[in-house]
Amino acid sequence: MKSPSLGVAARLSALALAALMPLAAHAHRQWLLPSATVLSGSDPWVTVDAAVSNDLFYFEHVPLRLDNLNVTGPDGDAIKAENQSTGRYRSTFDVHLSQPGTYKLAVVNNGLFASWKENGKPRRWRGSPQAFASEVPANAQELQVTQADTRLETFVTAGKPTETVLRTTGRGLELAPETHPNDLFSGEPANFRLLLDGKPAANVEIEVVPGGNRYRDQLGEMKVKTDANGKFSIKWPSPGMYWIEAEVRDDKVSVPQAKSRRAAYMATFEVLPQ
Repeated sequence: MKSPSLGVAARLSALALAALMPLAAHAHRQWLLPSATVLSGSDPWVTVDAAVSNDLFYFEHVPLRLDNLNVTGPDGDAIKAENQSTGRYRSTFDVHLSQPGTYKLAVVNNGLFASWKENGKPRRWRGSPQAFASEVPANAQELQVTQADTRLETFVTAGKPTETVLRTTGRGLELAPETHPNDLFSGEPANFRLLLDGKPAANVEIEVVPGGNRYRDQLGEMKVKTDANGKFSIKWPSPGMYWIEAEVRDDKVSVPQAKSRRAAYMATFEVLPQ
């Protein structure tokens, strides 16, 4: 088999690294964008775009990989994402909302990121703990290994909102909504809790960015912080699609190779007019 060209190899590397790079250090943001978040009718479907880009909800960098896509139905069971496709700038998939209620669409990545020097040149690697031993040199110089737990979500509802998919798993950064994520309106506050490994994530900054920043002179972001109980509130200034992101760095690793952990949570919400 022929080796991939340098262009293909570079692109694959960019796709892999995008899921682990600290979001605060660069402008690229990972996102899921559903065609609608609140649906009705007898046979509703939703199409979702997935990408990594500088401008929110605009395709201009790389597609988001769907390897770890999970769709959970209103009854808590896994739902198959249909018609998955990955192109040059975005991935897409469809979800058949065959049950009434709220669905959670999530891409969850848990892996390792390593950097070291080889013959004086910097090297980088991303992969699973199982692949680490065979793909990273045991005697690597200046080896630094970070565990990355990232969760990217959005929610869609067919008919009346339900609560089952809002349950948390107790791993990494997660959102525990007090206001239902498909019941958001401009000018009204929405209340949430941020959890880290199932416990309140205190004093964590949340970045809130409205979509469409490609057509604004300013990013238009808002920043709020969680309180001692992990609670925070967002008052949406106008209708539209919004992206939120939170990040925590600590040493609470679950794999022996890593010395530090980066946990990140990202989500897309639709805010409707009053």
